[in-house]
Amino acid sequence: MTLLETALQGRITDEMEQVALQEGVAPEFVRKGVAEGTIVILGGNRNRNVRPVGVGKGLRTKVSASIGLYGEESSIDLEVAKIRIAEEAGTDTIMDLSVSGDIDQMLQKTLDVASTPVGTLPLYQALAEASRKFGSSVQMDVELLFEVIERHAAAGVGFLALHCGLTMGIVERAKRAGRLDPLVSYGGAHLSGWMVANNRENPLYENFDRVLDIARKYDVVLSLADGMRPGCLADAMDAAQVDEMTIFGELVRKSRNNGVQVMVKGPGHLPLHKVKETVVLEKNLCHGAPYFVFGPLVTDIAVGYDQINAAIGGALSAWARADFLCYVTSAEHVGIPDREQVREGVIAARIAAHAGDVAKGLPGAREWDFQLSMARKDLDWERQMELALDPERARKVKNARRGRGESGCAMCGRYCAMEIVSKYLRTKRHVC
Repeated sequence: MTLLETALQGRITDEMEQVALQEGVAPEFVRKGVAEGTIVILGGNRNRNVRPVGVGKGLRTKVSASIGLYGEESSIDLEVAKIRIAEEAGTDTIMDLSVSGDIDQMLQKTLDVASTPVGTLPLYQALAEASRKFGSSVQMDVELLFEVIERHAAAGVGFLALHCGLTMGIVERAKRAGRLDPLVSYGGAHLSGWMVANNRENPLYENFDRVLDIARKYDVVLSLADGMRPGCLADAMDAAQVDEMTIFGELVRKSRNNGVQVMVKGPGHLPLHKVKETVVLEKNLCHGAPYFVFGPLVTDIAVGYDQINAAIGGALSAWARADFLCYVTSAEHVGIPDREQVREGVIAARIAAHAGDVAKGLPGAREWDFQLSMARKDLDWERQMELALDPERARKVKNARRGRGESGCAMCGRYCAMEIVSKYLRTKRHVC
């Protein structure tokens, strides 16, 4: 019996208890959310000894970091180092998005090393294996694709990202619409190429019942990945993107009816004024399913600074009630992130997630800010460092810039406003 089926029967599992404890909510709140489909629990398939992570309505906005083999310069050791750095920086999940090399070994190593739930995109491996075996990814066999999907599920991944909503009709619509950047999703582009070359419907859509059979067998969460993700502001919220989201809504309902937990992924590049309406649209079309957003990137010109770009979009998305942020690094669009860029990407996404949680009034979120503000008022430097989202970086900056023998901050020194106020004004502490 799956977690969703158990929740529908009114029973609270160990995973629900653990999520409730982490989130500071009642176990019944988690059970009800899982039963309604507004909460999913990643890592609840019991195949790995990891802490389950709850994603969805009323819970803290989560962050995911992506790693994986890509090209000749990548190595398993380097990607393992990135996993460790991402987890040290506070990521909630890891996604192994390997597209080359020994993908099986990389996935096993990821599952062995990661202490968080792991997600994958099996299509990447199926395309790579087809390319090695037949000389071209368009020769991918449908049976190979489903064999890889089950291989990942059996290995113990917490969630599977699959482009199930991309249909031949949507591909044709995108072609007629004249997109500026037709397809920027790696999986979506290759899957569309396979569909056009073989003149066949998307096997993940056409055989969605088989997808559900695997997901139900291993109690793994489905993440419906968007193949029509806009890669520039000019294509944001076009008909192809909305059409795919409409298909997602149908697949969400079908997944739940088959006892399978499901969330939806999107949306890529979006201008600021379209971020909220996109989240609202997803919640309406997809029946309140948790929304896993990539970025979104709110401008096309932030090359080299896309972790900041994504943090802006991520904060707005979380405030609008998106549930899960896929990190973006400064290497986005121009290269593969190194270890420090992975770390910065996670921190930027965590800042965005927390800002969104404060804005939507999530219990406990504002209290964290209040406690740090009180420590700052009291000039309690050690407490400030402890409460900082990244204590290591906070201490490093403080120690590098603070003047010796001065009790104030590095910018003001002996003229610290907090110190002056504490001497000459008697202010009462107020409750947040």
